[in-house]
Amino acid sequence: MAQLTRRRAFYVCCLNALSLSEVAQGGVTVARYATPVLAFCLTVVAATEPAHWVVSWGASASPPPNAAYIRKAGLEFSNQTLREIVHLSIGGAAVRVRLSNLFGKQTLEIGSAHLALRASNSAIQPSSDRVLTFGGALQVSVPPNAFVLSDPVQLAVPAESDLAISIFVPHVTNAAGVHSLAQQTSYVGAGDVTAARWIANPRAITSWIFLAGVDVSAQLQTAAIAVFGDSRVDGDGSTPNANRRWPNVLAKRLSQQGLPLGVLNSGIIGNRILHDAPLVAVELGVNALARFDDDVLNQPGVKYVIVFEGIVDIGLPGTSLAPASEAVTVDDLIAGMKQLIARAHDRGMKIFCATQTPFGGAVIPGMFSAEKEAQRKALNQWIRSNHAFDGVIDFDRVVLDPANPERIRPAFDSGDHIHPNDAGYEAMGNSIDISWFR
Repeated sequence: MAQLTRRRAFYVCCLNALSLSEVAQGGVTVARYATPVLAFCLTVVAATEPAHWVVSWGASASPPPNAAYIRKAGLEFSNQTLREIVHLSIGGAAVRVRLSNLFGKQTLEIGSAHLALRASNSAIQPSSDRVLTFGGALQVSVPPNAFVLSDPVQLAVPAESDLAISIFVPHVTNAAGVHSLAQQTSYVGAGDVTAARWIANPRAITSWIFLAGVDVSAQLQTAAIAVFGDSRVDGDGSTPNANRRWPNVLAKRLSQQGLPLGVLNSGIIGNRILHDAPLVAVELGVNALARFDDDVLNQPGVKYVIVFEGIVDIGLPGTSLAPASEAVTVDDLIAGMKQLIARAHDRGMKIFCATQTPFGGAVIPGMFSAEKEAQRKALNQWIRSNHAFDGVIDFDRVVLDPANPERIRPAFDSGDHIHPNDAGYEAMGNSIDISWFR
């Protein structure tokens, strides 16, 4: 109330100053000076208004592979520019970028960084190119396990547009803050080419590295939905570079309906609720309970959460990727989900859950069994019947094969009998009741 009173007093002072000038000079001063004075007043007031930041795109990080694998996979960088491509959900009048050194073992030195609207491949729209600064500085050091926010840049970005974020790494640095399954091609070039219109002879990469999120400045009613889960959220099985994951489908529907909601994809391939990734596949990430704060609760503007996770907890133990000793019960998974519910509700967020989709015939040896299928059905029964969640999305019924309910219907199967294809993801995204978010 005090802030509002001060703001009104400032308006009155400005108007009074203009009125006095008009009286003193018979209106001549108003013509010469009123517009600049009023513009100054409005600029000062606008400067006191805090920006309303909402996440438009993000990627959840997993630990990087071991040093030998990093070198072999080309994930060690020195005197190189990473031009990483991201697809926004909502647009805004200004943009800021979050860079991550999560799981890094050394300080990440960023020599320079740029942001621009992408034209195609590694090419940008030159008029949209903006230098990123950090507290006014062109360079920034990111300590291990930390992230930094760029200063805001004034750039109107449309909903569902592609951004190219260019990061120059001057010294030898191993990849950290890695999101392995990007389903998006990004580019690596020699030297500092952050300002280049395109990267000559680039090396393609299919992971997001050092890049955690993009926020936009939006109207106060704008919020975001965080979609939290495993590879079926991450988009495994969808067409690369096409943005055909079901969270993309949801974002498009919301945009077409004029609903001011960003969609944050917080999926990680192979992620589990109750166990960290095995050492042989660290890209599967830390357990969901451990990453929920960073990847959902602390994200700017998040008001709603959708959880789609649990099938990997059921299926992975007993395969070559996880020992049978990591087997979980349905009660274990329910307890884990109740933790997510309570933590979301503590932040005033609504949280929804999706049923687990069929995985009969999974190509990973040991992934599927009659016992594991019984667990999936029991977990789905609890998801459908409990009232702890604010709503249920029944993906199981959307994609199952009516002739064989233990499997995904052939038209929706990517081929591995676990992940849907583009058509399956589209059906899933279209099945969500968007009236929940009005």
